Amino acid sequence: MKSKNELRFQIGANVVMALVALVMVIPFILLVMSSLTSNTVITLYGYSFFPKEFSLEAYQYIWNERAQIFRAYGITILVTAAGTTAGLCLTVLYAYALSQPEFPGKTFFAFFLFFTMLFNGGLVPTYIMYTRYLHIKNTFWALIIPGLLMNAFNVILVRTFLQSNVPISLLEAARIDGAGEFKIFRKVVLPLAKPIVATVGLFIGVAYWNDWTNGLYYVTDAKLFSVQQMLNNMLKNIEYLSNNPNSQINTSNIAASVPQASVRMAIALVGILPILVIYPFVQKYFVKGIAIGAVKG
Repeated sequence: MKSKNELRFQIGANVVMALVALVMVIPFILLVMSSLTSNTVITLYGYSFFPKEFSLEAYQYIWNERAQIFRAYGITILVTAAGTTAGLCLTVLYAYALSQPEFPGKTFFAFFLFFTMLFNGGLVPTYIMYTRYLHIKNTFWALIIPGLLMNAFNVILVRTFLQSNVPISLLEAARIDGAGEFKIFRKVVLPLAKPIVATVGLFIGVAYWNDWTNGLYYVTDAKLFSVQQMLNNMLKNIEYLSNNPNSQINTSNIAASVPQASVRMAIALVGILPILVIYPFVQKYFVKGIAIGAVKG
């Protein structure tokens, strides 16, 4: 049985966390309700949790662009899957090497990793390197390699987890039994590292899914547009139609037919929906991976 102080603390903690959760959920509810609200109602009365008129016009507008959206979703799914797989491989292998006390050159590679957290060459040199020397512009690799393939923080998180949860004695026993490093990594380390692998995989996957800067910098071919870049272009087009009614082409009728306010909310919902679907499947590993990986071993 819990004491009275423990019970009070538990109740207080639950209330605080409930309030925090409510603060997080309320904007999402407003997002959903606004996307289902008539654009005219939003224009006249503003955003509301209880709209006076429900409408699917925003989703109808998006559905009319479904060919582009489906293609963009396909590109984003491929990029997220390939990038997350490659990023996890590099991150976990790098972290495993750094977690071994007798790894040759450990100090150098640890410093090299930490250095990248503090300094970088800047956008212009990075762009020149990727486009002029690596020739990845308007290729599938332009959406995978720059900036997202490996993150130093994720490596440190995995390394700390491995140091805290994979006993050196267990690895030494496997070596005595004749197992090589790759077999030890595959048969011993990875099964014990499932929580942190799932957690870091979620980090990497969300970063790839939400990324639009790589497409902005390195992709001009519409066939390679990711869903985030394509939705961002849709928003820019809507903004242009609303701000330039007197342009060379007659856009007044087009602008009037576009549900500008509600479609922005619908586009945001379309962009985050897949992450909301995937998150519950990795949530059970998330807390454990973060809690253990963040403790210094």
